[in-house]
Amino acid sequence: MKIEIWSDIACPFCYIGKRRLEAALAQFPHRSDVKIHWRSFELDPEANPQPGTNHYQLLASKYGKTETWAREMNANMKQMAAQEGLAFDFDRLVLANTFRAHRLVHLADQHGRQDAAKERLFKAYLEEGQDINDEATLSRLADELGLPATQVEHLFASDDFTQQVRYDEYEARQIGVRGVPYFVFDDKYAVSGAQPAELFQEVLEKVWEESRPQPVQLAGGAGASCDIDGNC
Repeated sequence: MKIEIWSDIACPFCYIGKRRLEAALAQFPHRSDVKIHWRSFELDPEANPQPGTNHYQLLASKYGKTETWAREMNANMKQMAAQEGLAFDFDRLVLANTFRAHRLVHLADQHGRQDAAKERLFKAYLEEGQDINDEATLSRLADELGLPATQVEHLFASDDFTQQVRYDEYEARQIGVRGVPYFVFDDKYAVSGAQPAELFQEVLEKVWEESRPQPVQLAGGAGASCDIDGNC
């Protein structure tokens, strides 16, 4: 089974959604047959925050609310994340453009470290207050992931994986993705948002059953089958 996930590293709900899907997969008996592929999505491709920009002020301005409202919203988000074992720290959050980080995730995919890269970047941004647009920071995180230093250095000196990020975003527009996280199961079923683990469990079971139909049991009494000894 294939699960494609469109997400942005700057999206708190995307990290929560990741944890909830993982919780559902932990209960799924066919977890080893599930392949997860992360797809790029930028909530704000033009993001260019100035150093020292206050996250709460930016959020309040975006929605035409007060900074107090923004802090209350983030407090609720932090509480929701805590229920999934995550420790969001919005006071330390460094606003950043996520394009470079998305390119790094694509590089990590070539080395079988895509999911690990996504996890590390989420944690760096939402829990540790790291600048995920800073080359030195990304290089250090890439080193933690075991990615080749020469390839990481070349990534920042080139436009490597730019087309891959743009293609992910193009496909998102084609299928009508307007918000993230957005999960697509076997190119067949879509789940939008950080839904409860129970819903993910239902979708996993449904997709598995539909992709692997059970043999039809025909009616019949005694003698309707043969055993390995040739008795019919």
